[in-house]
Amino acid sequence: MEFYNKVGKMALGSRLRRLSELVTDQAGKVYELYNIDMNPKWFPVFYALAAGEDKSIMQIAQEISHSHPSVSTIVKEMVKHGVAQEIPNKADGRKNYIRLTDKGREINERIQVQYTDVNSAIENALNETQYNIWKAIEEWEFLLEQKSLLNRVKDEKKQRESTDVEIINYEPKYQTAFKQLNEEWITTWFKMEEADYKSLDHPDEYILNKGGHILIALYNNEPVGTCALIKMDNNMYELAKMAVSPKAKGKGIGYLLGKASIAKAKQMGATKLYLESNTILKPAITLYHKLGFKKVTGIPSPYERCNIQMELNI
Repeated sequence: MEFYNKVGKMALGSRLRRLSELVTDQAGKVYELYNIDMNPKWFPVFYALAAGEDKSIMQIAQEISHSHPSVSTIVKEMVKHGVAQEIPNKADGRKNYIRLTDKGREINERIQVQYTDVNSAIENALNETQYNIWKAIEEWEFLLEQKSLLNRVKDEKKQRESTDVEIINYEPKYQTAFKQLNEEWITTWFKMEEADYKSLDHPDEYILNKGGHILIALYNNEPVGTCALIKMDNNMYELAKMAVSPKAKGKGIGYLLGKASIAKAKQMGATKLYLESNTILKPAITLYHKLGFKKVTGIPSPYERCNIQMELNI
């Protein structure tokens, strides 16, 4: 126990596995007490077949929420020990149904009294504890179905790394990074167009001097992302030239740039933001929706790659 107290909640999986092994070991001894010849890990499959209905491995897997390979392995062991048998499926010769053998049905009759005693023993144990582990397990299963542990860790990782991201105003020394970051993603999916070269080679002339603005994202003081606001009319700006280096993906930099750009546009007097993209860029489209942009049509685009236009009222 000292190890788990030292490591803490990071060892949740290991501690649950330890508890599972402890319960399984003691369950084996309970079967011995009642002279029931059965491996504890067979129980879910055995119980699913105990009502007498023939079932496929897929049906059993779905019913007990186990994987198909896991159920298949258990069934093979049960068949080997004479507790279950495979019955050919008359409708599909490639598949078999599973049912209990005479030995399995005889076990099912004798195990009923064990069920009664075990259920009472567990109820009593639950009453002795401060926290109801059965309800806690249900809660955890529900939580992890809604959002996996992997995604929860990803979010924490993104949140931690985002604290090392700094969004700053463009300076001439970042012109090379501004161009390279955009050129990198454009050439990955499309081709550079005339309008790209104009704004990326001459950001002062085509963006800044016309009332626009450029933001740079720094991660550990290195430029890894950028976004521009291009003035369209008095109260409308285009959100453009948003790019994040592939080596900085997964840190929430695109979202931070988007939020910073919206705030800057509002500060500059904008009431509406417009952007152009392509539906092949699914993560980007998802980001724009998350930022509040809605699909619109009707504005001519200078880019061949544009097949979706979006706006945001701010």
